Amino acid sequence: MLVPCEVAVKCVLPVIRAMIAIELTTKQNLKQEVAARLLGVSQPAISLYQRKIRGTAIDLENDRRIKRLIEETATRLAKDKMTHREFIIQMCEICRTIRAKGLLCKMHKAFDPSIDVEKCELCTLPVTQCM
Repeated sequence: MLVPCEVAVKCVLPVIRAMIAIELTTKQNLKQEVAARLLGVSQPAISLYQRKIRGTAIDLENDRRIKRLIEETATRLAKDKMTHREFIIQMCEICRTIRAKGLLCKMHKAFDPSIDVEKCELCTLPVTQCM
């Protein structure tokens, strides 16, 4: 029995990192090595993200809110205006947004067939009820 955060770690966080990596290397014009250091991953991981070999479990490109959060994160990282704590909070905010929109449900069902996605409300609960 997997909880939503476990599914997010396996499937969603790599997608978020990939999107931020692409923003850092394309729009912020950073080298792969610099983007890797900022994201705490290896340079080859950045290359895999750019070639769409890693971080492709879910397509988040067409969601404006998520895209805006990704762009904001990349911009702040590139300008060195984000502390480690702020980065963690921002990653959690992106993940909560994805969960609240129900974008994690199908993946969760694939990992745990006992989940009834029609009746499950866990990802839409206010944060204070989850903690």
